[in-house]
Amino acid sequence: MAGSNGRQKTARDMILSLGLIMIAAWVIYLFIPHDDRAPDVKRVDYRVELLTARRAASYPVAAPEGLPSTWKATSVRFRGDEFDAWHLGFHTPDGEYVTIEQSTQRRSQFIDEASQGATETKVTEQIGGRTWIRYTGGRYDALVLKDAGGSTTVVAGTAGFGPLSTMAGALKLA
Repeated sequence: MAGSNGRQKTARDMILSLGLIMIAAWVIYLFIPHDDRAPDVKRVDYRVELLTARRAASYPVAAPEGLPSTWKATSVRFRGDEFDAWHLGFHTPDGEYVTIEQSTQRRSQFIDEASQGATETKVTEQIGGRTWIRYTGGRYDALVLKDAGGSTTVVAGTAGFGPLSTMAGALKLA
């Protein structure tokens, strides 16, 4: 009998300890601030990188002009040592992502990387006086500039073809 009394105390102590731990966890949860909103995306200024890329690249570098201020530039880079690779990323007003990618890398490989696996649809669009080819089926949808001359230009992202077309129409090559 003496052995069973010790087991009852041990079980009771474990249950009490578990209850105290759950109460402590609940109190901690109450006092930790919870913010269900997505963090505000910081806008980057890409003017200096754009000027650098336009001086160094072997092709006319694309950047948008006249986009509404609700489009936020969020990332920019130029890598002259990696096929003169130009990248400029934006968040759209509805929180989707659109990127401009340019490179002198082999066209098929670059399109696959920039669109993250999309395939050509044979559908073309006239946007801003240029012919763009639609790609779909990968992580991103994409518009690829036909006959860019020396480089490949891809406008890709999660935003769908409406915002991609808006970006493609705003691009100025210089």
